[in-house]
Amino acid sequence: MTKIPQRTVERFFRYCQFLHTRLETGAEFVFSRELAAAVGVSPEQVRRDLMNFKLKGTPQRGYKLQEFLDELYAHLESSSLTKMVLVGVGNLGKAILSYFLKRRPNLSIVAAFDLDPEKTGRVYSGCHVHHSAQLEKIVNKEKAAVGIITVPAASAQEAADALVRAGVRGIVNFAPAQIKVPAGVFLEQLDITLSIEKAAYFARRIKLSKELK
Repeated sequence: MTKIPQRTVERFFRYCQFLHTRLETGAEFVFSRELAAAVGVSPEQVRRDLMNFKLKGTPQRGYKLQEFLDELYAHLESSSLTKMVLVGVGNLGKAILSYFLKRRPNLSIVAAFDLDPEKTGRVYSGCHVHHSAQLEKIVNKEKAAVGIITVPAASAQEAADALVRAGVRGIVNFAPAQIKVPAGVFLEQLDITLSIEKAAYFARRIKLSKELK
């Protein structure tokens, strides 16, 4: 198995995201220059990436979208189903459940968990919500590989610890708190508040720069 660098993996998934969007519009072909513009990389980078794929495009029409996606998923080993669970069924958690419903056939959120008795026992976007006390039991039963954390900051580490004990191998943390996981577990920290604050900071600087000119 060839190990793909993390930056390349992220870029490949961005390609997939764009190609899925094009497919949903009914398009059948894509040009490499369109991919570069949409993903925010140079055309040279796209061409280097395409050297790894068995694709046949034409100057007139570009590459076949479905063949491109198949090649990407073959490199990413994403053809088989990956089961995931979600911890925290608040507004963000519900949005994520809704997003993945039938959108990514190779990714499935098989269970959700929450402490709120008003949410447990219910179904959101086709996903059953269990009490958090059942997390380890159900994760083991479903053999889920990925855990998604959308709980308040104070509960994030506890949720991560429970997911690790249950045997997940990858965690995506949306809570505004830095969590720790042991070696052998992949962690992706996505702090939405921090991203918004960063965008606001640079927006202010750009505005100030324009005013001073």
